[in-house]
Amino acid sequence: MPMIRETIVSTMSRAGQVHFAPIGLIAEDNGWIIAPFRPSVTLDNLRDVPFAVANFTDDVRVFAGCLTGRASRWPTALCSEISVPRFAGALAHAELAVTHMTEDEQRPRFHCRVLCNVSHSPFQGFNRAKAAVIEASILVSRLHMLPRDKIEREIAYLEIAVSKTASAAEEEAWAWLMERIRQFYASSGQPAA
Repeated sequence: MPMIRETIVSTMSRAGQVHFAPIGLIAEDNGWIIAPFRPSVTLDNLRDVPFAVANFTDDVRVFAGCLTGRASRWPTALCSEISVPRFAGALAHAELAVTHMTEDEQRPRFHCRVLCNVSHSPFQGFNRAKAAVIEASILVSRLHMLPRDKIEREIAYLEIAVSKTASAAEEEAWAWLMERIRQFYASSGQPAA
């Protein structure tokens, strides 16, 4: 299995609209593969503007915020090599150019080379709550694909780390994700497990 790094990917539409999405980048030689699900804004943007930014952040509110309708609150900054902006609060970022695409029915793969890597702030490390929020974010992104009982079991386990190690930022991100899960099941009419 290849190494996957959880990042916030920024892309841009032809009209210049910036889009942030939490995506696990797949390591490939000296580059990355972006494999967005169909349909998605990220997929459409990469087809139209074949550049992206891998934003490396330890602020898990950005992951949770992208999945709960709060993506517009994150400020952007200019990149040096490409027109796609980066997340202004990133600890580091990599500017990526799509070299080619591999079609797939579910997740087309955009193979990217790294144009530059830039560091902005030191990485102070993760606590268990940050990792739990990222895992919960992945579950939220797959609510429509996974059985409810699996979601509920995994959330119950992840909640232990949040209750023991979270700062106010992780608690806020966790609350956003739990609200999104409740809304999803309330609107889908799925019974509790």
